[in-house]
Amino acid sequence: MINAARARSARLCGAALALTAVAACSTTPPTRFYALEAVASAQSAAASRPPAAVTVAVRTVALPAAVDRPQFVLRAGDSRVNLDEYNRWAGPLREEIARVVAGNLAAELGTPVVTVSAALPSTSDLVVLLDVQRFDAKAGEGVDVDVVWIVRRAVDEEKGRSGRSIVREAAGGPGYEALVAAYNRALAKASRDIAAVVRAY
Repeated sequence: MINAARARSARLCGAALALTAVAACSTTPPTRFYALEAVASAQSAAASRPPAAVTVAVRTVALPAAVDRPQFVLRAGDSRVNLDEYNRWAGPLREEIARVVAGNLAAELGTPVVTVSAALPSTSDLVVLLDVQRFDAKAGEGVDVDVVWIVRRAVDEEKGRSGRSIVREAAGGPGYEALVAAYNRALAKASRDIAAVVRAY
């Protein structure tokens, strides 16, 4: 009887330890959120600045459906992508890109009057429309950003100047922070192209 009781006790202890191990393994990892940031410097603005009264509105009009989602999307091959449920963007990616380009333009042009708009405000002098063709990331490698953009006067929907910025930026390190930093640098380079056209107005 004593041996049987000991055996039952051992089995119960073993089951309890197994349940504890399973619970530890199935713990949900914490969700991390990332935000894009404007990183352009104001140094290039000193040589050629637009009039202080000029206002610019930035709008992202298109983004590939594969990346237009809260999860961080990683390119796993030519035709396969992985969605990471536990690493997400802090806000809608379409709005994040417009906000960062607006911040970069404000630094590049030396004027704070650059805003983000979901519509096309008639109160702005110039409108920048962003059509993001590609916004890809590969873990440990880097990012590819392809943006077609149009700069035009807000009062003239027919005429404008268009261009395309294709940027590949190395990650420079492991992890999602390095990829976000690469995205920031890529968007800064695209913003520099846009700023050159804005100055022409």
